Amino acid sequence: MLANSLIELDRAHLIHPVASYRGHEKIGVRVLKSAKGAIVTEASGHQLVDGFAGLWCVNAGYGHDSIVEAAARQMRELPYATGYFDLGCEPAIRLAAELADRAPGDLDHVFFTLGGSDAVDSTIRFVRYYWHAKGEPQRDQFISIEQGYHGSSTVGAGLTALPAFHAGFGIPFDWQHKIASPYPYRNPVGSDAEAIIAASLAELKAKIEAIGPERVAAFYAEPIQGSGGVIVPPKGWIKAVRALCREHGILFIADEVITGFGRTGPLFACTDEDIVPDFMTTAKGLTSGYVPMGAVFMADHVYQVIADGAGATAVGHGYTYSAHPVSAAVGLEVLRLYEGGIFENGIKAGQRLMAGLQALGDHPLVGEVRGRGMLAALELVVDKEKKTPLPAAAMPARRIFDRAWENGLVIRAFANGVLGYAPPLCCTDDDIDAILERTRKTLDQTLADPDIRHAMA
Repeated sequence: MLANSLIELDRAHLIHPVASYRGHEKIGVRVLKSAKGAIVTEASGHQLVDGFAGLWCVNAGYGHDSIVEAAARQMRELPYATGYFDLGCEPAIRLAAELADRAPGDLDHVFFTLGGSDAVDSTIRFVRYYWHAKGEPQRDQFISIEQGYHGSSTVGAGLTALPAFHAGFGIPFDWQHKIASPYPYRNPVGSDAEAIIAASLAELKAKIEAIGPERVAAFYAEPIQGSGGVIVPPKGWIKAVRALCREHGILFIADEVITGFGRTGPLFACTDEDIVPDFMTTAKGLTSGYVPMGAVFMADHVYQVIADGAGATAVGHGYTYSAHPVSAAVGLEVLRLYEGGIFENGIKAGQRLMAGLQALGDHPLVGEVRGRGMLAALELVVDKEKKTPLPAAAMPARRIFDRAWENGLVIRAFANGVLGYAPPLCCTDDDIDAILERTRKTLDQTLADPDIRHAMA
């Protein structure tokens, strides 16, 4: 089918996620046709380095035949198996065991979902069930972090603290509370790690006291805040916050939907931080984006309370596609590839990426370079000393994304002028160098824009 026909069909029928519907109708879709390694190709033939791994997810890279074969083999043998009625299938059982074996601490139990949003939703239900089973049903208040992202489902989007996911939806709910992001570059207390940690602990303590310590059920945190702008907390921040939650008996949920599966270096970012959460959510890199799947890791001590509380009664939570055999078969093969060299390559590629981005720190528009492993960001400003963001009139999200695209680079351009990077872990040196060269070209072009020059004057 001709690309123009696809564009018109798209305009007429396909609703895109997190898009201005009228804006998308006007602009039209860019149709991707194929991909291999870290390179994606448009229907027109235009090739780009995917500096964002799809949507933070294609960690293994595109075009692995062994993944395709694993899915096809499973489809031929057993394309679907329900987990209801005490039924199951070998791929899901084996994947759960392999993941539990590699997870931190006593995260020994795995509940499979279709993605990250319903993984977060599942934790909310499990947390509520846990406190009812403990005889403390009054613990029904949840705390998360400003600029955090925990999905776009009805309740998960309330834990998310980004305006676009709240406007027009009547959320957050009154039982969903927030504390400020640690955000070292723009923290009111400055960039000193100890000061940031102390401020966050003080705010969380105050929030717990204001709600009532006996009412707080759970606290949610990303090891690195992805959709908020790749905000990297100072070392020790998440460990200190996790310890405070334990002190107050509050369940701690680490949202590793973005950071999991080698994105920051290790299999899970919690390992870097030396913490064991009560729940951990994952998705994206779990199947490298080849098929939908997410997972909730549940600590053994939580599982035992829920299991004992339910007794002979069914715990009424599940999905038709929980533990889908094809997704599980893909997950097993992806894990094999990761541990067969892709994780190791990702560490080396991440070092090259971070070094190259740091070298861009002297560019007039770059206020901060931050990241860990293959997860990074540039925060653009028009005044480095005052940290003045790019003017909204410059439409940084639209203009920079489009310009990078024309230059053969896919990045995440946030509305506040942050550029996000999350390339596939399979990137070669040439791929990383292309990301860096095309970023510099995009920055230079943006620097030449009249409205940017005016704002810098």
